[in-house]
Amino acid sequence: MSEIEDQTAALLAALWVKNRPLIEERLAALDAAAATDGALGEDARQQAESAAHKLAGSLGMYGYDDGTRIARLLEQLLESSTPEPERLRRLTAELRATIFPDS
Repeated sequence: MSEIEDQTAALLAALWVKNRPLIEERLAALDAAAATDGALGEDARQQAESAAHKLAGSLGMYGYDDGTRIARLLEQLLESSTPEPERLRRLTAELRATIFPDS
């Protein structure tokens, strides 16, 4: 790696550490939506959709291209007023495992 690549990698690693709580907060919103078994209120659905949208927009920067793809699927799913509960649970678990495989 060049010096610039090393500096970029170090900067991204520092940003990841700084933003990890925010990433976890967004995942928690998705977890909460997934735990409702289809009884998802409009506010919770909108919060989860917003969290998925923000994750889709940011995860690629950290090298989580699969996370971006899954977050986009979640965002599309949550655009429905009645998202499929099982698919929501599966995709949320898959996203969490992609971002934090050791959790």
